[in-house]
Amino acid sequence: MNHPGAHPGWQERTIQLFGEEKFARLQKSNVFVLGLGGVGSMAAEMICRSGVGRMTIIDGDTVQPGNINRQIPATHSTLNKVKTEVMGERLMDINPDLELTVMKEYVTEERIPEILETPFDYVVDAIDTLSPKIDLIYHTLKLGYQLTSSMGSGGRVDPSQIAVADFGDTYNCRLAYILRKKLRKMDVHGGFRVVFSTEQVPKEVIIPVEGEPNKKSTVGTNSYIPAIFGCTLASIVIRDLAGE
Repeated sequence: MNHPGAHPGWQERTIQLFGEEKFARLQKSNVFVLGLGGVGSMAAEMICRSGVGRMTIIDGDTVQPGNINRQIPATHSTLNKVKTEVMGERLMDINPDLELTVMKEYVTEERIPEILETPFDYVVDAIDTLSPKIDLIYHTLKLGYQLTSSMGSGGRVDPSQIAVADFGDTYNCRLAYILRKKLRKMDVHGGFRVVFSTEQVPKEVIIPVEGEPNKKSTVGTNSYIPAIFGCTLASIVIRDLAGE
């Protein structure tokens, strides 16, 4: 896909909001988004639209019909296409000057130290698989990179119950509870901001899954809650990098 040059005025509203100096900080920043589901794809797009100059995106999945209700790269015309490729083309179409690294692979515990060797100004964790999520959080903090992480967005319908807090201060979130127990053993108690929901998830929206290597269950989702999680993650990154 050939992208025309960036229109000179496409970032003028962002500059008007932040000012030249803060916008220049965004342009010099390097952000890593891990996971391009409903949360991660929205976070990646919002970060790209803010004018961040360098990005890396990683995901191992292809677009499936069940993704269409909530994921940016998922449409009927992109079914079975690689998510990172669809998303990569979209991000380059938004900002043709973006320095983008696209990694098509599942994030594994073994690979995390290697893929974090490149210094990043911010790491966005939108992984929904437990073991690599734990290792990503641990290694990112160990390296001293700034981190923001998504807790569970599935099963929720009320955006007014979405909150931002230090990881150690989360509540009413099953995923955060499990992560806290595991990460305490690795001497990680907080020190990074997460997006979570205090809304209780009804048991009937959770369906056990068998034979899937990365999932024990699936949870009902809608179009807007994962998107709000993703936008909120992006807002944390953008404000921190701009020095807001």
